[in-house]
Amino acid sequence: MNGNQEPITIEEIRAAAGRIRHVIVRTPLVRLSSDPEDPDIYLKLENLQPINAFKLRGAANAVALLSEQERLQGVWTISAGNAGQGVAYAARAAGIPCTVVVIQPASYTKVARMKRLGATLIHAPFDQCWRAMEERRFPGVQGVFIHPFDDRDFIAGNGTVALEILEDLPTVRAVVCAVGGGGLIAGIASALHAVAPGIAVWGAEPETASPLAASLEAGSPQSFSAWQASFVDGAGGKSVFPSMWARVHQLVSGSVVVSLAEVQNAMKLLAENVRVIAEGAGALPVAAALSGKIGEGPVVAVVSGGNIDLATFCELIGPHAG
Repeated sequence: MNGNQEPITIEEIRAAAGRIRHVIVRTPLVRLSSDPEDPDIYLKLENLQPINAFKLRGAANAVALLSEQERLQGVWTISAGNAGQGVAYAARAAGIPCTVVVIQPASYTKVARMKRLGATLIHAPFDQCWRAMEERRFPGVQGVFIHPFDDRDFIAGNGTVALEILEDLPTVRAVVCAVGGGGLIAGIASALHAVAPGIAVWGAEPETASPLAASLEAGSPQSFSAWQASFVDGAGGKSVFPSMWARVHQLVSGSVVVSLAEVQNAMKLLAENVRVIAEGAGALPVAAALSGKIGEGPVVAVVSGGNIDLATFCELIGPHAG
């Protein structure tokens, strides 16, 4: 797929918006609290996509741009679940086979949904999957590789989130989103840099996996040696790919590192205030916005997904959580 490292243009993002409009949902923007005294935080509810995650935007755009010869080969990707669902959903709609190399451990909910979408699943440990994303190959898997974040067509699709935010809240001062591989923040930052450069773009990472914050501090792409698996499985990588660093480091204001307890509190707040079920990565930007480190609002937190096992969700927000 398209690994061209030239900056993602607003024309590409607008073209993606037209291309995927019949596949995705134009998700709503709602305020976290109705109390005017509370922080001015809005939620972009990407958990309401057909796969309950923003990844459908990038996947739908990438699959739509496949050539006829590429479609005959089928597609594959690597994912903890959301990108896999996105590629599988788009591939099924296009009538082409899809294989997902699933990063372990994976949520039962995400695995079950990928199966229902017709994907062939291959399970592998995190380290092997991360290397495969760097090398763009996995033993025994054939077809066209759709990178889950380092792909300009995927990033352009992700950038359509920003266009909708601007239409719904022209006064927005900052947008914050979870950072895993960096595809979402790259798309949003590319769009806003082109049409509204005064709006700050922030990343949010868990304390257990925050390579972008470390990279921004060092001024170069870094690995995160203290990486730990957590319930925030949709964000937080082991390193920042140099290619993704090149795309984002000059476009973002920073990355807020959030504790796991703060993520749990944000998940609970979303459920209580707006009846939203968010996975860890989906609540991560809300926790970052609530930290006060992003500044005055209006701040939009992108609730990137809601694919979490309900038993796990209840454990995390219940009275004995933490």
